[in-house]
Amino acid sequence: MQALIVPFALIAATAAATAAAPVPAETAIRQAMEASAAGWNAGDLARFMAVYADDAVFVTPKGLLRGKPAIADKYRPSFRGVGNARGTLSFAFLEMRGIDPRHAMLFARWTLTGPSTTESGMTTLVFARRGTAWQIIADHSS
Repeated sequence: MQALIVPFALIAATAAATAAAPVPAETAIRQAMEASAAGWNAGDLARFMAVYADDAVFVTPKGLLRGKPAIADKYRPSFRGVGNARGTLSFAFLEMRGIDPRHAMLFARWTLTGPSTTESGMTTLVFARRGTAWQIIADHSS
């Protein structure tokens, strides 16, 4: 009987470790940012904002916006109207730095390609791992 318990315990432990293995931070953050851009491009504000933590802070030229609702209010005018006047959003991921096991910083270039113009700028994002999701807790985009 004991001869069966040890192999079973090893198999169970291996299966649990494999099932619980987290997605590496960089992969998960890239996926979250790509999903956010897809939300922007589809005209879905909630999907675009899903990457932000409820307590996120956004840096603007006039000061700080505190909380996901305030950040959503900043973007809401871009989602009004018919069609995609806001342009197509994409990111070029430049560098990712781990701060600690639950925090990371992303440096990226954002580009908005519109019907007549293209805008581009830099963004520095601080992510926190909350549960299984990586969420933006600080956003400084220019």
